[in-house]
Amino acid sequence: MPDFEFQRYVTIGQYLATGSPLHRLDPRTRLLSGACLLIAVTAARHLQGLGLALGIALAALLIARVPLNYALRGLLAPLPFILFLAVLQMLIGPQAADAPALVSLGPLQISMQDVLAGVTIIARFIALILLISLTSAIISTSEFVHGLEALLRPFTALGLPTQDLVLMAQVTLRFLPLLALEAERIAKAQASRGAEWGTGKTGILQRVRQTLPLLVPLFLNSLQRAEALALAMEARGYHSGKGRTSMTELHFRAGDAVALLIAAGMSALILLL
Repeated sequence: MPDFEFQRYVTIGQYLATGSPLHRLDPRTRLLSGACLLIAVTAARHLQGLGLALGIALAALLIARVPLNYALRGLLAPLPFILFLAVLQMLIGPQAADAPALVSLGPLQISMQDVLAGVTIIARFIALILLISLTSAIISTSEFVHGLEALLRPFTALGLPTQDLVLMAQVTLRFLPLLALEAERIAKAQASRGAEWGTGKTGILQRVRQTLPLLVPLFLNSLQRAEALALAMEARGYHSGKGRTSMTELHFRAGDAVALLIAAGMSALILLL
């Protein structure tokens, strides 16, 4: 029933224990490396740098032993939105006065510069999604929490609620796959009651009509799940602002330093190209 399989298209927040060399790095190294590359891709201004970022992401996926079809599956859901943004950029983006028009649609003219701008948007989003999926695949929830706590610990002296920030990030990461599972359950329940799910009507308006009845129960169930989580945490003695101890010890080794240097160097190249 592919029409109901929402979770298989959610790769963010899904950990894959492949035992690769990237999995054996210190959690802080994985988080910092991923953050460096994500910042570089976001700030990159040229298509050459984004092309390098795509190559780095694909190479890292191979090293991490993450199946390529799994990573690309995460692009299917946001792909229509990405294409819409690219077309919008080509149609109403800033026009160069001396750029020859490739296509003329009445008052709208599309030049090679506009096409490159649209391709740049597509490449940027694809690189970002692949890198986020890669980072999620190589770091488990517990490693994410311990690594982020260690990275943010120095900011505690400045009065920042680092424990609360880590908890928010952890809950957000954990809830993404749960939301997909909940959407599957609601869609199957609605289809069993006669809703037009999987009837072959794949138009945009039809998909909007199918999705709107799904949003209200999904939102209400999310609120109920969040309330249950808050009550469970309170019953177990969680108090905001109080530091917690941990049995996990993180070890920064020479391989982590090399990996960080490589990530920083690749990030610099992405920005410079």
